[in-house]
Amino acid sequence: MTAAENPSEVDRRPRARVGPLSGIRIADFCWMGVGAVATRMLADFGAEVVKIEAHDRLDMPRRLPIYKGEARSYGEEDPNPDPNKGGLFNNYSRNKLGVTINMKTERGQQLVRQLIAASSVVTENFAPGVMEKWGLTYEELDRLSPEVIYGRMSGFGHDGPHHKYKSYGPVVQAVSGISFISGLPDREPSGWGLSYMDNQAAYYNSAALLMAVLHRNATGRGQEIDVSAVEAGINLLGPDLLNASVNGVPTRRPGYPAGNRLLGQPAAPHGVYPGSAEDTWVAVAVFDDEQWTRLVTVLGDPEWARSPQQFADQRSRFAHQDELDEHLSRWTAQRTPHETMELLQSAGVPAGAVQNARDLTETDPQIAHRGTFFELDHPVIGVAKFEGTPIRFTETVQENWRSAPLLGEDNDHVFGEILGLEPDEIAQLTEAGVI
Repeated sequence: MTAAENPSEVDRRPRARVGPLSGIRIADFCWMGVGAVATRMLADFGAEVVKIEAHDRLDMPRRLPIYKGEARSYGEEDPNPDPNKGGLFNNYSRNKLGVTINMKTERGQQLVRQLIAASSVVTENFAPGVMEKWGLTYEELDRLSPEVIYGRMSGFGHDGPHHKYKSYGPVVQAVSGISFISGLPDREPSGWGLSYMDNQAAYYNSAALLMAVLHRNATGRGQEIDVSAVEAGINLLGPDLLNASVNGVPTRRPGYPAGNRLLGQPAAPHGVYPGSAEDTWVAVAVFDDEQWTRLVTVLGDPEWARSPQQFADQRSRFAHQDELDEHLSRWTAQRTPHETMELLQSAGVPAGAVQNARDLTETDPQIAHRGTFFELDHPVIGVAKFEGTPIRFTETVQENWRSAPLLGEDNDHVFGEILGLEPDEIAQLTEAGVI
């Protein structure tokens, strides 16, 4: 069967992109979330992102045990995973092209230089020193592709006493101060259940690349970008840093972090309360007497809510949060979180069901209406859901043209159509393990 007779194969063939970034080609060395999510944003809106990989060093999301139809913990990682089966990789690398190049070979490094010369943006998030080992400094890249934009993304930045330190999301969260203010009252600092800063720093990387493109459009000049994920994390701590520096209030003190309770102003009830089924929860936040009155009406005006010593005003409710939480928990435990949310929201009381992944993807009517999730087919994984960009444009379109590339899927197109190699040479390079 020819490609023309196979619609799924034709659909995956590289083609001209549409969107505000169409015409921009990115030689993308990024891996993991902090780099891959950054370039995914650009790929979503028309950039031709060519993801550079190697057979002997698979991108971590290709190896992680997050597979459709299988559930395993991170400690049960498959030592010989199918590189085309990783669900996280499929999500991170949608709308991108993928090539394999063995940078341990001289010919492989020549091919990378040819690809850079045919690109106007280069991105990477290796540990500092890796690109320099290959001679791929900003000066060299600018020689290969004049006025190139070189986006560098690392944990600590590319200068300073710690710039050579290696990092992943949990390390960045710890060093930036996020872990220190996270956790339960009077307990040790708590880590996060995911590499939170991998995704947060990625958006700074996307913004930096877009600003550099705008600058080049206006001036004709490229530049080198150096984004530190640790510094991105610090930017999330503004109120806490202000409280410590101006008011002299230490971050860690008795009763703090306060969990779900709010300390900045007397808000009560303010927390997460149980639903009728095991491990289901609903969040409720009451900030003033008017919202309290509405809440009491929904509760059926119970006698306990009339206590003048405990619940007469916001300050007394704030001072008696333990008792208030017990009363409210008994009420919320009689219904599902979504029923509680609808009852309270209808009365003008801020409340929201604590949703899991199934709620978000299958039952939430607001998310369904907004079209947050969309589906793409994949030759190995099959049809899978992806989260969209949480932005609505009246003119700009997010073009979701293909799921993530198979390992080396676009070698023929990139090396043949873009770099001009003959089919025989591509076959020889494949046989020799160069690509």
